[in-house]
Amino acid sequence: MTHDQPDPRRWKALAVSLSAGFMGLLDVSIVNVALPSMQSGLGASAGAVQWVVSGYALAFGLTLVAGGRLGDALGRRTMFLLSLGGFVLTSALAGMAADTTTLIVARLLQGACAGLLNPQNSGLIQDLFRGPERGRAFGLLGACIGVSTAVGPVLGGVIIAIFGAEQGWRWVFFVNLPIGLVALAFALRLLPADRRRPARLREEIDVVGALLLGLAVLCVLLPLVQFENDGLARFWWLFPLAVVLGWVFVRWERHTVHSGRSPLLDTRLFTDTPGYSSGAAIGAAYFCGFTGVFVVLSMFFQTGQGYTALESGLVVTPFALASALAAGLAGRAVARFGRRMTILGLCLVAAGFTVAGVLALTAPESGLGVWVALPLAVAGLGGGMVISPNTTMTLEHVRGEMAGVAGAVLQTGQRVGTAIGAALLVAAFHVVAAHAGGRAGLAVALACAVALVLLALVLAVRERRG
Repeated sequence: MTHDQPDPRRWKALAVSLSAGFMGLLDVSIVNVALPSMQSGLGASAGAVQWVVSGYALAFGLTLVAGGRLGDALGRRTMFLLSLGGFVLTSALAGMAADTTTLIVARLLQGACAGLLNPQNSGLIQDLFRGPERGRAFGLLGACIGVSTAVGPVLGGVIIAIFGAEQGWRWVFFVNLPIGLVALAFALRLLPADRRRPARLREEIDVVGALLLGLAVLCVLLPLVQFENDGLARFWWLFPLAVVLGWVFVRWERHTVHSGRSPLLDTRLFTDTPGYSSGAAIGAAYFCGFTGVFVVLSMFFQTGQGYTALESGLVVTPFALASALAAGLAGRAVARFGRRMTILGLCLVAAGFTVAGVLALTAPESGLGVWVALPLAVAGLGGGMVISPNTTMTLEHVRGEMAGVAGAVLQTGQRVGTAIGAALLVAAFHVVAAHAGGRAGLAVALACAVALVLLALVLAVRERRG
């Protein structure tokens, strides 16, 4: 295969890489519904098992950019196989954990492997696809991201219902083993060989930059992922520290480039790549708005309405299905309609969440989940028109040797946006619910989500005009 001749196995290779990436993203949300099962099975405190979720999110966010750089430097196939193998092993360790400490350590390692794995998806798409096909491939990636976020609680509820409350949580992790092993076998056969000669880590990896960026991301994420454990009150001082570390990181990376060495993140990615900075900002703002909605809906229906984990998950299933459908179609049409598709999608998401908020206040108590699910389907259609086109347009002008890092930075913004949005929406829900009831709390949380989606809409309109 030459550079001009596409790999005949590219679509099969994409299917393998997306299935592995889907697992990593799914494990962000699927564990939430298994927390009560973990508490009863391990006799753990609520604060301890919360770290099963928080530790994964932290490790995931911390390793994304390093994973992208390693893929750019050492080869996507190499990094994919190593990180997927690690993910399978740590999933087994988590499922077999005999105590909470072992489980938390396993989740930290599992999150790190997922963070190293996921940037290889966008890098492989950049390497394997050209022209309109690249839009279709990013459409499938967008569907993978959107669906994994929404469908996690449903699958988690199904697994707990099948295997029971006492041991069901173990199968939330064990389910990764057959999928991961099959993906490994196919990846060995289908992923293209790395074109680059393996590089020396010391020469290619900016260790100082990785530490500075990792600490900056940690300072942002730790207070947010520990929000429900009074994280903002205890760790507020980390936010200004994150600003200082971010400034030092940018200065260091510029110095590294001027010295002729390989940076972790070439800052020219933001200044010299058309559409990248604005696309990354749109993605982060949108993830602020839409991902926290699923956390609040789960809390409202399970705590206030007495729904099971599976029943509350089914409420958001229409969003997931509509998002998957729209993402596939949007990926095919993005070359024709461009940023207009993102703008239309954001309008549909805002409209769907607005109607859901109104129905949260006015719909009859019986069948409330169905009433809310209907406008969520409209929001899902819009969501599918946001993630995949925005990913395509953000990455389309990125140079191939920076594709892994560019995709990783995009995902890091999404992870930070997810943490901010979840903390904000959960806080709004709790404050209002304590004084005016759960339905009012849900409506206000959805109104906050709409405001954040409209922020993304403003950014998208400005980008198109620019």
